[in-house]
Amino acid sequence: MKRPKLRKASKRLSCHKRFKIQRKVREHKRKVRKEAKKHGPRKSRRDPGVPNSAPFKEAILREAEQRKQQLEELKLKQKEARQKESAKKRKLEATKKDPVRLEKKRAKAASQPEKKSPKIEDKNRRKCLCRELNKVIDTSDVLLLVLDARDPLGCRCPEVEQAFLCSEGKKLVFVLNKIDLVPKVNVEKWLQYLMNEFPTVAFKSSTQLPDSTKQEKRLNKHSSHTAISQVRTCTGDETLLKLLTGYCHEAEKSIRVGVVGFPNVGKSSLINSMKKIRACPAGQTRGLTKSMQEVHINKQVKMLDSPSIIASPSNSALALSLREVMDVETLQHSTTLADPILKHCEKQQIMLQYNVSDFRNSLEFLTLLARKRGLLKKGGDPDTAAAARQILCDWTGSKVSYYTCPPVMHQLPAHINSQTVEEARQGFSAEELAKDNKTTLQDVRCPTKASSLVFQSAGLTLGITEENDIEEMDDDDVIEEKTEDEVCGDEDAEQDQTTNTNVEPVKRPGAGDPRKKRLQKPAKSSVTVQSLDLACESHEDDTYDFNTDYVASATISLDSA
Repeated sequence: MKRPKLRKASKRLSCHKRFKIQRKVREHKRKVRKEAKKHGPRKSRRDPGVPNSAPFKEAILREAEQRKQQLEELKLKQKEARQKESAKKRKLEATKKDPVRLEKKRAKAASQPEKKSPKIEDKNRRKCLCRELNKVIDTSDVLLLVLDARDPLGCRCPEVEQAFLCSEGKKLVFVLNKIDLVPKVNVEKWLQYLMNEFPTVAFKSSTQLPDSTKQEKRLNKHSSHTAISQVRTCTGDETLLKLLTGYCHEAEKSIRVGVVGFPNVGKSSLINSMKKIRACPAGQTRGLTKSMQEVHINKQVKMLDSPSIIASPSNSALALSLREVMDVETLQHSTTLADPILKHCEKQQIMLQYNVSDFRNSLEFLTLLARKRGLLKKGGDPDTAAAARQILCDWTGSKVSYYTCPPVMHQLPAHINSQTVEEARQGFSAEELAKDNKTTLQDVRCPTKASSLVFQSAGLTLGITEENDIEEMDDDDVIEEKTEDEVCGDEDAEQDQTTNTNVEPVKRPGAGDPRKKRLQKPAKSSVTVQSLDLACESHEDDTYDFNTDYVASATISLDSA
């Protein structure tokens, strides 16, 4: 029997059904357009960038790049933490399944000696840093003492200067780094003040250099503007190289130049800027350089990178906050460290710098700052310790622009005499150095006095150059010893002193080993603190003292009562 032919269903529709479908589609599209209008115009995913007419374009691009790098570092840290946790879980599961392996592990742990306490580890670490610093001082023909232009007097260490000047035929040079964070008038005053003792070079390190161990990446349009920007260029390197070359001709041989200083003054960045490549590790972490490293600048000059100078525990609380070698991220008492910094600044300027409201004490300021920056603990409580760590990073890094005024009258410190100054002036022309520093300042864009904070310096910072002087104490122990009452007492004692530095006189060692005779470590820092009223007379015109009217009104009310 023949099967009937199967016919496909027709796709034809009636007009009523077809028109109904078209009407429904139109209504749906109209509804979608109406909802889109409520939510506003659709945002383009493409980044428009920063227009050329925008003010502070370079600073905005620099901040965006830093933020991007911080996010990448945070992602890497989170990834490493996840990998470590997963590895620990795998090991635990393996040991649980295998009891024999668990017993072996327990026996191995019992046989191993006990771990050293953190105090002993910190003492050993400080001894290693001190040993490496002494190597640099002994092997150097010229020593570059790097000073932060924001507080040059606080970056000077009399122990290191005396230890180096004990040997004959060696030259000491001051390098005033980070001049782009200080007003030009203040930099000129400090150059004139420091040139009375030793040759001083104005310098600004480069913040972005290609890494010597990695291939240079291709720059896109966004990063090319930030790489060529004036903010990232180095200035003062030609002046410093010219001065060092003059010492080479005088000695008729190649010289070794040691670079020393306190943490975060820019020692490694200076060497990288002279080499035009990232040869030494540099960053905002304190104590990043742990050993001596030799870098060849040219055939005549070899630079030696050194660890940071260890500040003596007998210094003031302010000096320990800014100059102590410590890991800021692991500190438990960071709020105590931020307190002396806030007390040595004007309250109104701090409020404008961090854009916070009026506060009564440092704890209230840290609470306001933590809430503003989103630094919160579990339950929404402000994390004051994280806010204090952020302040420490801002002041030791290059984020906050502040300046200190030099003393009105120059007086030689006790560890330097007139004969040492005369010997230091040989081998270079002071007039040519002053001209070169002037041209360096012209190439640098410096902030104004109105946009900078006036800071009250703590004077010379005492350091440790002998391993025997290192005491068994952690950074936290040093902080605990300085209570709020002691800090207030130190400030009152410092304000009563004069503006000149008063260090105990020390006899200059003659024959024999110069390492055996050092400065005696005092019980407290005898360095004076500069007064804002005497030293910063020029700043009175820029800012207004809000305490004047308050004091006057208080006295009137008392008289009337």
